[in-house]
Amino acid sequence: MIDNNQLLRFTTAGSVDDGKSTLIGRLLYDTKSIFEDQLASVEATSVRKGHEGVDLAMFTDGLRDEREQGITIDVAYRYFTTPKRKFIIADTPGHIQYTRNMVTGASTANAAIILVDARHGVMEQTKRHAFIASLLQIPHIIVCINKMDLVDFSQDTYDTIVSQFEEFSSKLYMKDVRFIPISALLGDNVVNRSGTMDWYQGAPLLNVLETLHISSDINKIDARFPVQTVLRPQHSEFIDYRGYAGRIASGIYRVGDEVVVLPSGFSSKIKSINAGFETLEEAFAPMSVALTLEDDIDVSRGDMIVKPNNQPKLQQEFDVMLCWLHNQPAKPRGKYLIKHTSNEQKVMIKQVVYKIDINTYNRIIEDEVLTMNTIARVTLRCSNRLMLDDYKSNRITGSLILIDEASNDTVAAGMVV
Repeated sequence: MIDNNQLLRFTTAGSVDDGKSTLIGRLLYDTKSIFEDQLASVEATSVRKGHEGVDLAMFTDGLRDEREQGITIDVAYRYFTTPKRKFIIADTPGHIQYTRNMVTGASTANAAIILVDARHGVMEQTKRHAFIASLLQIPHIIVCINKMDLVDFSQDTYDTIVSQFEEFSSKLYMKDVRFIPISALLGDNVVNRSGTMDWYQGAPLLNVLETLHISSDINKIDARFPVQTVLRPQHSEFIDYRGYAGRIASGIYRVGDEVVVLPSGFSSKIKSINAGFETLEEAFAPMSVALTLEDDIDVSRGDMIVKPNNQPKLQQEFDVMLCWLHNQPAKPRGKYLIKHTSNEQKVMIKQVVYKIDINTYNRIIEDEVLTMNTIARVTLRCSNRLMLDDYKSNRITGSLILIDEASNDTVAAGMVV
């Protein structure tokens, strides 16, 4: 049974002109998720440009440059709801120079929709986006083979592309991959089943999105509670109240549980769990709560409350897969700020182990220059120890960002390996 309040985040990716924005426009249009004034504006613009019908892509292409060029540059976020589920869409760019935008849009996604043009089949960009989706451990991959109307809805073309994708993706780590033949422009297999592709026995895209099982995507085993702030309310009802507030990254916490505060190693038991003024007996990821402990021990922002028999690694030096986001290259042995959950401190890029050619997946050993959109394995050294998990087991406690101290710009995103 699907919880109709459950939120599904998904990202779209594909080569330029594969129809990502049109597909999202079709989803919004056919689910009646567009405001009347926006619909009227896009209809008027479509007529002015001489289009036969409504240009569905314009519902997502928000930047003026995008509308003029007909391409997606930034990550465009859109929201819609059906009776079964709520959705957040990240429409990410297809150009090679916007790889960093895909990393940003996909980092919190439950699912990735990778579009393939039925006329062109699997291209370099398809492989690049599949690799990034694999690197980011997106749990569900939906390969939409689009523009089937331009290949006469051919099952042979569809089967060939499925084989092409399966052949190269077998080298990647992907848990759940599905294939759907669609025509975003005409609406075939997007919201409603296609009447022209009887050979496809699967569900249309919206039905797949509504029924994806995502509850198990959240790690319920490893209890991780990064402390964001300490609550000391000046209120007569809360005299001597000292709560540790934050968002549970993973796992389950119950009143009476024995816990350990890292990095100090002090132990205690959970005295109470509060969500606002509500008192709970248990809380689990991704709830935002405040915990109180039975013992008055020193806990502050950046600490992590965990279980005694299940603790993250305390490491000062470690390797990450890093995607460089900034237009300024990384400084050799550069010093930055690292932000990991609620912990912020100084860090140095100690070594570039190798870079990855995301067209061939080959490792580049000699070249250590990190420029925008580069993905590389690097060794970081922090000023103090961090509480880390491997990214593949915990996407929150296994991820981090690097920040330039002078400009306060986010320069890189990393995944602990």
